[in-house]
Amino acid sequence: MTSRSKWDVVIDSEDCISENRNSADGIDRQTILELLDNNSLTTHFQPIFSSKDGTVYGYEALTRIKEDRKNINIGELFKKAIVTDTISSLDVKCRGNAISLASSLGINHINAYLFINICPEALTDPAHSVGITDELADEWDISKERIILEVTEESAIHNCKLFKEAIAYYKKRGYKIAIDDFGAGYGGLKMLSVIEPDFVKIDHHFISNIDKATVKFNLVDSIASACHRIGIKVIAEGIEQEEELKVVMNMGIDLLQGYYLYKPSPILNGDRAEIPILHSKKANYYSTNGEQCFIGDIAHRIDPIPPSAHLTAAFNRFIKNPELRSLPVTEDDRVVGMLHRNRFLENNVLGKYGYGMHLNATKCITDIMEQPSLMVEANTTLEDVAQRLQSRRFEFLYDDICITKTGKYFGTVAVHILLDAITERSLILARNANPLTGLPGNESIQREINKRLSQNMHFDVCYIDIDNFKPYNDHYGFEKGDMVIKTLACIIEETIKQDGFDFSFAGHIGGDDFIVIIPPQISIPVCEKIISEFDATLPALHDTDDYNRGCYVSKNRKNEEETFNLLSISIGIVSTEVYKITSFAHLASIATEVKKAAKMKSASTCRSSIVRDRRLMG
Repeated sequence: MTSRSKWDVVIDSEDCISENRNSADGIDRQTILELLDNNSLTTHFQPIFSSKDGTVYGYEALTRIKEDRKNINIGELFKKAIVTDTISSLDVKCRGNAISLASSLGINHINAYLFINICPEALTDPAHSVGITDELADEWDISKERIILEVTEESAIHNCKLFKEAIAYYKKRGYKIAIDDFGAGYGGLKMLSVIEPDFVKIDHHFISNIDKATVKFNLVDSIASACHRIGIKVIAEGIEQEEELKVVMNMGIDLLQGYYLYKPSPILNGDRAEIPILHSKKANYYSTNGEQCFIGDIAHRIDPIPPSAHLTAAFNRFIKNPELRSLPVTEDDRVVGMLHRNRFLENNVLGKYGYGMHLNATKCITDIMEQPSLMVEANTTLEDVAQRLQSRRFEFLYDDICITKTGKYFGTVAVHILLDAITERSLILARNANPLTGLPGNESIQREINKRLSQNMHFDVCYIDIDNFKPYNDHYGFEKGDMVIKTLACIIEETIKQDGFDFSFAGHIGGDDFIVIIPPQISIPVCEKIISEFDATLPALHDTDDYNRGCYVSKNRKNEEETFNLLSISIGIVSTEVYKITSFAHLASIATEVKKAAKMKSASTCRSSIVRDRRLMG
């Protein structure tokens, strides 16, 4: 990984095992002073790559112990330095090593940034030497604007005011600031608001196996979206597998770091990383299968205009393209404003007395742009966007909608295009509804599951089946059988309405098979309630004599008479908390096994049962 602890001495797994085995329990103040006096510390560099083209963006300086004292763990060393009042001396020594060695290796000539770790405890230490970083940068001729100071989020900040002042000092001097190991500590969003950094490095814990962990994906996606919207570049550190790399790249993460791309080295290695080419497929929302349901799928990318451009540049764009309704204003892929055709021309070109262009010709876009009246992420459903439209003020009701992907500009959608797409989907859903129960049918069920999979949601899929429905149908007749199916459909609908989650969905696969999609934390209670409500209807669904006996006689599949128990239901639950579901087909294959287990449980207990991921309940 990029850094098992931030003060990393690890270069591979064998080093890691060795260091953990030789934990520096004996480190004391004297040990630290000896390391400093004997110049036993050095620096290695790990490249940080741009996700756009794989070029080196910068190098992180990682402190290492020289061979003669390799049994000492750097992470433990810095922890001990904090409690032995040697943290400032140690921190400055590491800073000096990083700057001097990077300069001697020629970092000034390769247009790369230098990432240096600093301890918050050192910044707030009364013994800290103010201006030492300036002196080092000047001595080794490294521009302060090319130095990025990484502050680890995991460290406790006891004096918030003093720490904030120290960060403000570095920013004023031209240094850039990064929050390191974001998400690992308890500073979190507070540190983000206090520091207002230029970069956020997401802790390697969240990157590890992100391709298999839905929770990690959603957390990283949310962090990236928030950071991009306020102009912060995001770094994914700890990338160790190709699958992890592909996920974070598809997410729009700006910068990449990890052993998979390049390991730390004593020199400035790694001119370029092998970055996979990701292909995005543009879909047509008028497709007959109705799969289209995200606002990003109907977005049209309009080339944005920078806030520094002059008014005449926007005027020329609108005049040359009469169909252009809006112009997004972006800076570093971040939406900072919008220009809407009618208001732009009326207010800034025509003006109140017809002199608008004359009065405003020298103005920049930043002086006249509006804030987007609605900005949503590309993976927002059409229905959700339509609901949010209703909250806009009347004069903004028909403004184009601005679409972002992980906080970066993605495209725009005209309101009439959104309405057309929703109408088309509504017609498709209506055609697909089950005629007996009115519940969505197979196409809608598949679409609903694929939608949640594409949004990396956590959900349970509950497969509900009526036990021995065929002999019941043969014994009581099809009219009574239809009543059973409609009764169960009503119970399912009413139960999921009561759970308070708009997230829930009910569908009718066909015959006596139903499906419920529901949040994992409530799937078992909801299924238990469905069984309880269904059991309460059994007297009405059976003849009095049959109900009192608890059984009835009907023909089995071999056309032989057999005694059957009263109706019951089997529910098999497949959970994305347990399985990494990759597709609807994958889900269906797992469901077959779980449904079979549920039916076997019902047969053995002679009553309704629930099976969730091979854990039986009933």
